[in-house]
Order: sequence, then structure tokens, then C-alpha cells
Amino acid sequence: MIPLAKLLEAALFSSAHPVAIADLKAMVADGETTGDDVTAALQELRRHYDEDGHGVELIEVGGGWQILTRPEYTETIERAQLAARPQRLSAAALETLAIIAYRQPIGRAEIEEIRGVGCGQMLKSLHERELIEVVGRGEGMGRPLLYGTTPGFLEQFALRHLGELPRADELAVALRDPNAPLPPIANATPELAPEVDASGSDSNSSSAPTGDSGVAESERIAIESTDSPYAAVQSR
Repeated sequence: MIPLAKLLEAALFSSAHPVAIADLKAMVADGETTGDDVTAALQELRRHYDEDGHGVELIEVGGGWQILTRPEYTETIERAQLAARPQRLSAAALETLAIIAYRQPIGRAEIEEIRGVGCGQMLKSLHERELIEVVGRGEGMGRPLLYGTTPGFLEQFALRHLGELPRADELAVALRDPNAPLPPIANATPELAPEVDASGSDSNSSSAPTGDSGVAESERIAIESTDSPYAAVQSR
């Protein structure tokens, strides 16, 4: 490998969270290394792990890059108690998180209207777990706080950006009878993925993919199905 790829490997190995290309470039600080150079070095490092059959891989997740254990080793690593899997979310937490993910930015009143129950404590819990954050204030009386998802949400569900949330045509596949044949997907061409800035907000659109009605059970289940396949993650 080239020296830059080795340096990036060391940096990513030391980090507990995904590292953005801009931060990796700033780390080099030689005045000559460009973002393209960093990207090329990351691709070389990823090929190195893939072609040589390593137990870890380099993936793009949560707006950055991270070295993770391969999913097929997760159960064994957990059983050996070498690393703990992130605490799973309750059904109510997943439902609230799904509403925010698909409807962001969204206020507490709208969330409660969709769910039909209060969610103040749930919002506090999701905020403490760094899965949601306040992204602004709405119009109207009191200018209520608006919530959106964070880079930690993307990391938890192994998503590169919000554009990877399941689309309506994909939900039918996720919810199908496991014994039934796969239905055709009407539009297999990926939609243009929104860019996610450092705060995790969608810079191209103010909202993630959503339907016209309230968040359906299918959306909640789809969110649940994207739970991160990486348990042990860091190889530090």
C-alpha cells in the first residue's frame, strides 16, 4: 500500500466513529494532499481488505469511513463478549425514530399526533442516545423545536445517507412472506441520494423520503430491519 493508505488505516483503526474525508485530509496537513488523494487511498485500503480476505472491512457509513468487523463474525464476537452490541431500541422508540427519519424536520406535536401518545420522554431518550437532534424551530406559537436524525442514526443503522432509507417499492420486499417469491421492484434505479452535511442534515431537501399519510407500520418495520449488522464494529 501507499504511505497515505497506511496512515489512513492507522487513523481509522484508532477512531471509534466514522471519520469524514475532510477530517482525514486535515489530519495529513502537508498542503499537497487533496480530497481526491484521500479518496483514492481509501479505495486502495478497501481493496486490500477485500482481496486479501481480511476479517475487517472498510465501509462508508454515517458521512464518513470506518473499519468494521465483517457482519458474518458478529455473533461469534458477541458470544465471546469481546464487544457489546449497541442496546436495541424498543418498539415505541423505533416508531418515534421512524417518524422523525421519514418526516424530518418535525416537531413534537406532529409526532404525537401521528403516534397518538405523548413522546416527550421518548424524544429525550433518543436525544441522549445521539440518534436525534434539534435542527431548528417551526413557525407558529412558541416556535416549537424541530427534530432530525444525526450521523449517529446513520451509523446505528449502517446507512451512508438518508437516501438509503427504504423506498415505498422496497417496503413490499421487506414485508413479504418469507416463503413467497420476490415481487418485482417497479423502479430499480436508485434515486439521487441527498447529500448529508456534517450535522447529519439533508442539504438537498428538508425532508427524507415519505408518503402522503402518517408513518405506516410498514415504515416502522422497515426501519427496524435496517438495524446495523455490525455488532463489534471497532477493531481497536
